[in-house]
Amino acid sequence: MNLLWTILGSALNVAAVVLLAPLAEGVLRKITARIQSRQGPPLLQPYYDLLKLLGKEDLESGECPRVQRFAACLAPTAILAVATFLPMGFAAPMHAHGDVILLVYLLTLVGISTLLAGLAAGSAYSLLGISREMMTMITLEPLFAVALIAGAVHTRSFHLDTVLHGSVYATPGVPWSGFLLLGVFLLALPAFVQRVPFDVAEAETEIMEGALMEYSGPKLALIKFAQMAKLVTYCGLFVALFAPWGSHLVFPVGWLVFWLKVFLLVLLVTFVAATHARYRVDQAIRYFALLLGAACVALVLASLGH
Repeated sequence: MNLLWTILGSALNVAAVVLLAPLAEGVLRKITARIQSRQGPPLLQPYYDLLKLLGKEDLESGECPRVQRFAACLAPTAILAVATFLPMGFAAPMHAHGDVILLVYLLTLVGISTLLAGLAAGSAYSLLGISREMMTMITLEPLFAVALIAGAVHTRSFHLDTVLHGSVYATPGVPWSGFLLLGVFLLALPAFVQRVPFDVAEAETEIMEGALMEYSGPKLALIKFAQMAKLVTYCGLFVALFAPWGSHLVFPVGWLVFWLKVFLLVLLVTFVAATHARYRVDQAIRYFALLLGAACVALVLASLGH
Protein backbone atom coordinates (compact mmCIF):
# COMPACT_ATOMS: atom_id res chain seq x y z
CA MET A 1 0.00 0.00 0.00
CA ASN A 2 2.84 2.41 0.86
CA LEU A 3 4.53 1.67 -2.46
CA LEU A 4 1.28 2.25 -4.35
CA TRP A 5 0.75 5.60 -2.57
CA THR A 6 4.35 6.63 -3.32
CA ILE A 7 3.85 5.93 -7.03
CA LEU A 8 0.42 7.57 -7.28
CA GLY A 9 1.38 10.59 -5.16
CA SER A 10 4.57 11.16 -7.15
CA ALA A 11 2.64 10.87 -10.42
CA LEU A 12 0.06 13.39 -9.18
CA ASN A 13 2.74 15.89 -8.13
CA VAL A 14 4.60 15.55 -11.42
CA ALA A 15 1.38 15.81 -13.45
CA ALA A 16 0.34 18.93 -11.51
CA VAL A 17 3.68 20.63 -12.20
CA VAL A 18 3.65 19.62 -15.88
CA LEU A 19 0.11 20.91 -16.42
CA LEU A 20 0.16 24.02 -14.22
CA ALA A 21 3.69 25.36 -14.78
CA PRO A 22 2.89 26.77 -18.27
CA LEU A 23 -0.32 28.25 -16.87
CA ALA A 24 1.66 30.05 -14.15
CA GLU A 25 3.98 31.38 -16.87
CA GLY A 26 0.96 32.57 -18.83
CA VAL A 27 -0.42 34.35 -15.76
CA LEU A 28 2.95 36.02 -15.23
CA ARG A 29 3.13 37.23 -18.85
CA LYS A 30 -0.46 38.44 -18.94
CA ILE A 31 -0.37 40.37 -15.67
CA THR A 32 3.04 41.84 -16.52
CA ALA A 33 1.57 43.15 -19.78
CA ARG A 34 -1.45 44.62 -17.99
CA ILE A 35 0.73 46.39 -15.43
CA GLN A 36 2.76 47.86 -18.30
CA SER A 37 -0.39 48.94 -20.20
CA ARG A 38 -0.05 46.31 -22.91
CA GLN A 39 -2.48 43.71 -24.26
CA GLY A 40 -0.12 40.82 -23.69
CA PRO A 41 -0.19 37.28 -25.11
CA PRO A 42 -3.06 34.82 -24.54
CA LEU A 43 -3.08 33.08 -21.17
CA LEU A 44 -2.37 29.73 -22.83
CA GLN A 45 0.49 31.01 -25.00
CA PRO A 46 3.22 29.09 -23.06
CA TYR A 47 1.49 25.80 -23.96
CA TYR A 48 1.49 26.79 -27.64
CA ASP A 49 5.16 27.83 -27.44
CA LEU A 50 6.22 24.49 -25.97
CA LEU A 51 4.21 22.48 -28.51
CA LYS A 52 5.66 24.54 -31.37
CA LEU A 53 9.23 23.98 -30.17
CA LEU A 54 8.63 20.24 -29.69
CA GLY A 55 7.49 20.03 -33.31
CA LYS A 56 10.54 21.78 -34.76
CA GLU A 57 13.62 20.11 -36.22
CA ASP A 58 16.21 19.25 -33.56
CA LEU A 59 19.24 21.21 -34.81
CA GLU A 60 22.58 20.88 -33.00
CA SER A 61 25.07 23.68 -33.48
CA GLY A 62 27.12 23.50 -30.28
CA GLU A 63 30.61 22.15 -29.75
CA CYS A 64 29.41 19.10 -27.79
CA PRO A 65 25.94 17.86 -28.87
CA ARG A 66 25.90 14.98 -26.37
CA VAL A 67 26.37 17.32 -23.44
CA GLN A 68 23.72 19.62 -24.92
CA ARG A 69 21.25 16.75 -25.02
CA PHE A 70 22.18 15.67 -21.50
CA ALA A 71 21.77 19.20 -20.09
CA ALA A 72 18.39 19.59 -21.80
CA CYS A 73 17.16 16.35 -20.19
CA LEU A 74 18.78 17.00 -16.80
CA ALA A 75 17.01 20.33 -16.19
CA PRO A 76 13.37 19.10 -16.28
CA THR A 77 14.27 15.75 -14.70
CA ALA A 78 15.87 17.40 -11.66
CA ILE A 79 13.06 19.90 -11.08
CA LEU A 80 10.36 17.21 -11.45
CA ALA A 81 12.31 15.00 -9.03
CA VAL A 82 12.17 17.87 -6.53
CA ALA A 83 8.39 17.96 -6.98
CA THR A 84 8.07 14.34 -5.79
CA PHE A 85 9.64 15.32 -2.44
CA LEU A 86 7.23 18.22 -1.82
CA PRO A 87 4.00 18.08 0.21
CA MET A 88 1.65 19.54 -2.41
CA GLY A 89 -1.54 19.55 -0.37
CA PHE A 90 -0.82 16.09 1.05
CA ALA A 91 2.17 14.25 2.50
CA ALA A 92 5.26 14.30 0.28
CA PRO A 93 5.12 11.01 -1.70
CA MET A 94 8.88 10.38 -1.62
CA HIS A 95 9.64 11.69 1.87
CA ALA A 96 10.73 8.26 3.07
CA HIS A 97 13.24 7.89 0.22
CA GLY A 98 15.28 11.05 0.72
CA ASP A 99 16.25 13.73 3.18
CA VAL A 100 17.22 17.39 3.31
CA ILE A 101 20.68 16.72 1.87
CA LEU A 102 19.25 14.95 -1.19
CA LEU A 103 16.83 17.83 -1.75
CA VAL A 104 19.72 20.33 -1.69
CA TYR A 105 21.59 18.23 -4.26
CA LEU A 106 18.56 18.10 -6.58
CA LEU A 107 18.08 21.86 -6.35
CA THR A 108 21.75 22.36 -7.20
CA LEU A 109 21.44 20.06 -10.23
CA VAL A 110 18.92 22.45 -11.76
CA GLY A 111 21.54 25.21 -11.82
CA ILE A 112 24.28 22.84 -12.95
CA SER A 113 22.21 21.92 -16.01
CA THR A 114 22.37 25.57 -17.12
CA LEU A 115 26.15 25.56 -16.71
CA LEU A 116 26.46 22.38 -18.79
CA ALA A 117 24.19 23.83 -21.47
CA GLY A 118 26.39 26.92 -21.83
CA LEU A 119 29.64 24.95 -21.80
CA ALA A 120 28.36 22.60 -24.50
CA ALA A 121 27.31 25.52 -26.72
CA GLY A 122 30.74 27.10 -26.56
CA SER A 123 29.76 30.52 -27.96
CA ALA A 124 30.95 33.78 -26.44
CA TYR A 125 27.44 34.70 -25.32
CA SER A 126 26.82 31.32 -23.69
CA LEU A 127 30.15 31.42 -21.85
CA LEU A 128 29.33 34.88 -20.54
CA GLY A 129 25.92 33.61 -19.45
CA ILE A 130 27.33 30.66 -17.50
CA SER A 131 29.92 32.91 -15.82
CA ARG A 132 27.03 35.01 -14.52
CA GLU A 133 25.09 31.87 -13.60
CA MET A 134 28.05 30.52 -11.64
CA MET A 135 28.47 33.76 -9.68
CA THR A 136 24.77 33.71 -8.93
CA MET A 137 24.82 30.09 -7.77
CA ILE A 138 27.68 30.72 -5.36
CA THR A 139 25.79 33.46 -3.52
CA LEU A 140 22.15 32.46 -4.07
CA GLU A 141 21.85 28.66 -3.97
CA PRO A 142 23.15 28.38 -0.36
CA LEU A 143 20.06 30.30 0.81
CA PHE A 144 17.75 27.32 0.44
CA ALA A 145 20.32 25.07 2.08
CA VAL A 146 20.49 27.48 5.04
CA ALA A 147 16.68 27.48 5.39
CA LEU A 148 16.46 23.69 5.22
CA ILE A 149 19.30 23.28 7.71
CA ALA A 150 17.67 25.82 10.06
CA GLY A 151 14.50 23.74 9.93
CA ALA A 152 16.53 20.60 10.61
CA VAL A 153 18.17 22.31 13.61
CA HIS A 154 14.78 23.29 15.03
CA THR A 155 13.29 19.82 14.61
CA ARG A 156 16.54 17.88 15.21
CA SER A 157 15.77 15.82 12.14
CA PHE A 158 16.72 15.65 8.46
CA HIS A 159 13.48 13.90 7.50
CA LEU A 160 11.62 15.81 4.81
CA ASP A 161 8.16 15.23 6.27
CA THR A 162 9.37 16.98 9.43
CA VAL A 163 11.43 19.80 7.90
CA LEU A 164 8.97 20.70 5.11
CA HIS A 165 6.18 21.54 7.49
CA GLY A 166 6.86 25.08 8.70
CA SER A 167 9.89 23.89 10.65
CA VAL A 168 11.57 27.31 10.51
CA TYR A 169 9.01 28.42 13.12
CA ALA A 170 9.44 25.36 15.35
CA THR A 171 11.00 27.19 18.30
CA PRO A 172 9.64 27.95 21.76
CA GLY A 173 8.73 31.61 22.14
CA VAL A 174 9.18 34.05 19.26
CA PRO A 175 10.85 32.34 16.22
CA TRP A 176 13.15 35.22 15.27
CA SER A 177 15.19 33.03 12.93
CA GLY A 178 12.00 31.99 11.11
CA PHE A 179 10.82 35.56 10.63
CA LEU A 180 14.27 36.61 9.38
CA LEU A 181 14.39 33.72 6.90
CA LEU A 182 10.86 34.54 5.75
CA GLY A 183 11.94 38.09 4.89
CA VAL A 184 15.09 36.86 3.15
CA PHE A 185 13.17 34.41 0.99
CA LEU A 186 10.48 36.85 0.01
CA LEU A 187 13.25 39.14 -1.24
CA ALA A 188 15.11 36.28 -2.96
CA LEU A 189 12.18 34.44 -4.57
CA PRO A 190 12.33 36.30 -7.94
CA ALA A 191 16.03 35.50 -8.08
CA PHE A 192 15.49 31.78 -7.40
CA VAL A 193 13.12 31.53 -10.37
CA GLN A 194 15.38 33.72 -12.57
CA ARG A 195 12.87 36.46 -13.28
CA VAL A 196 13.39 40.18 -13.76
CA PRO A 197 15.24 41.94 -12.16
CA PHE A 198 17.49 38.93 -11.52
CA ASP A 199 17.61 37.20 -14.92
CA VAL A 200 21.19 38.34 -15.46
CA ALA A 201 22.29 34.91 -16.75
CA GLU A 202 19.92 35.18 -19.75
CA ALA A 203 19.45 38.93 -20.23
CA GLU A 204 17.86 38.69 -23.68
CA THR A 205 18.65 42.30 -24.60
CA GLU A 206 22.30 42.01 -23.50
CA ILE A 207 23.70 38.52 -24.11
CA MET A 208 21.00 36.95 -26.29
CA GLU A 209 19.71 34.48 -23.63
CA GLY A 210 23.24 33.49 -22.65
CA ALA A 211 23.60 29.74 -22.14
CA LEU A 212 20.51 28.99 -24.26
CA MET A 213 21.63 30.87 -27.37
CA GLU A 214 22.61 27.72 -29.32
CA TYR A 215 19.48 25.76 -28.36
CA SER A 216 16.45 25.21 -30.57
CA GLY A 217 13.59 22.79 -31.10
CA PRO A 218 12.79 20.06 -28.56
CA LYS A 219 15.89 20.69 -26.42
CA LEU A 220 14.94 24.35 -26.03
CA ALA A 221 11.39 23.25 -25.17
CA LEU A 222 12.71 21.04 -22.36
CA ILE A 223 14.82 23.84 -20.89
CA LYS A 224 12.03 26.41 -21.22
CA PHE A 225 9.66 24.00 -19.49
CA ALA A 226 12.21 23.47 -16.71
CA GLN A 227 12.25 27.24 -16.14
CA MET A 228 8.45 27.29 -15.95
CA ALA A 229 8.43 24.30 -13.60
CA LYS A 230 11.08 25.99 -11.48
CA LEU A 231 8.69 28.90 -10.90
CA VAL A 232 5.95 26.76 -9.36
CA THR A 233 8.28 24.26 -7.64
CA TYR A 234 10.29 26.92 -5.80
CA CYS A 235 7.03 28.62 -4.81
CA GLY A 236 5.90 25.21 -3.52
CA LEU A 237 9.09 24.89 -1.49
CA PHE A 238 8.45 28.34 -0.05
CA VAL A 239 4.92 27.29 0.95
CA ALA A 240 6.19 24.07 2.58
CA LEU A 241 8.83 25.91 4.61
CA PHE A 242 7.02 29.10 5.54
CA ALA A 243 3.26 28.74 4.95
CA PRO A 244 2.19 25.08 5.34
CA TRP A 245 -1.15 25.99 6.92
CA GLY A 246 -4.04 24.11 5.38
CA SER A 247 -1.96 21.10 4.31
CA HIS A 248 -3.77 18.95 6.90
CA LEU A 249 -7.12 19.46 5.15
CA VAL A 250 -8.60 16.51 3.32
CA PHE A 251 -7.90 16.00 -0.38
CA PRO A 252 -8.71 17.82 -2.63
CA VAL A 253 -9.29 20.83 -0.34
CA GLY A 254 -5.71 20.84 0.94
CA TRP A 255 -4.44 20.43 -2.65
CA LEU A 256 -6.45 23.43 -3.84
CA VAL A 257 -5.29 25.55 -0.88
CA PHE A 258 -1.68 24.67 -1.68
CA TRP A 259 -1.96 25.75 -5.32
CA LEU A 260 -3.81 28.91 -4.33
CA LYS A 261 -0.82 29.89 -2.16
CA VAL A 262 1.56 29.00 -4.99
CA PHE A 263 -0.27 31.26 -7.45
CA LEU A 264 -0.31 34.09 -4.90
CA LEU A 265 3.49 33.82 -4.82
CA VAL A 266 3.52 33.79 -8.65
CA LEU A 267 1.60 37.08 -8.51
CA LEU A 268 4.24 38.49 -6.15
CA VAL A 269 7.03 37.49 -8.55
CA THR A 270 5.01 39.00 -11.42
CA PHE A 271 4.61 42.33 -9.66
CA VAL A 272 8.35 42.55 -8.94
CA ALA A 273 9.22 41.60 -12.53
CA ALA A 274 6.82 44.14 -14.00
CA THR A 275 7.93 47.08 -11.86
CA HIS A 276 11.72 46.69 -11.74
CA ALA A 277 14.47 47.05 -14.31
CA ARG A 278 17.09 44.33 -14.60
CA TYR A 279 19.97 44.61 -12.13
CA ARG A 280 23.54 44.69 -13.36
CA VAL A 281 25.41 41.53 -12.44
CA ASP A 282 27.51 43.33 -9.79
CA GLN A 283 24.36 44.79 -8.23
CA ALA A 284 22.71 41.37 -8.15
CA ILE A 285 25.76 39.73 -6.55
CA ARG A 286 25.92 42.37 -3.80
CA TYR A 287 22.19 41.93 -3.20
CA PHE A 288 22.54 38.14 -2.92
CA ALA A 289 25.55 38.49 -0.61
CA LEU A 290 23.52 40.66 1.77
CA LEU A 291 20.69 38.11 1.77
CA LEU A 292 23.16 35.28 2.41
CA GLY A 293 24.62 37.20 5.33
CA ALA A 294 21.15 37.69 6.81
CA ALA A 295 20.36 33.99 6.29
CA CYS A 296 23.55 33.00 8.13
CA VAL A 297 22.50 35.23 11.04
CA ALA A 298 19.16 33.41 11.05
CA LEU A 299 20.98 30.05 11.12
CA VAL A 300 23.01 31.18 14.14
CA LEU A 301 19.80 32.25 15.89
CA ALA A 302 18.26 28.86 15.08
CA SER A 303 21.25 27.05 16.59
CA LEU A 304 20.75 29.14 19.76
CA GLY A 305 17.10 28.13 19.94
CA HIS A 306 15.64 31.37 18.62
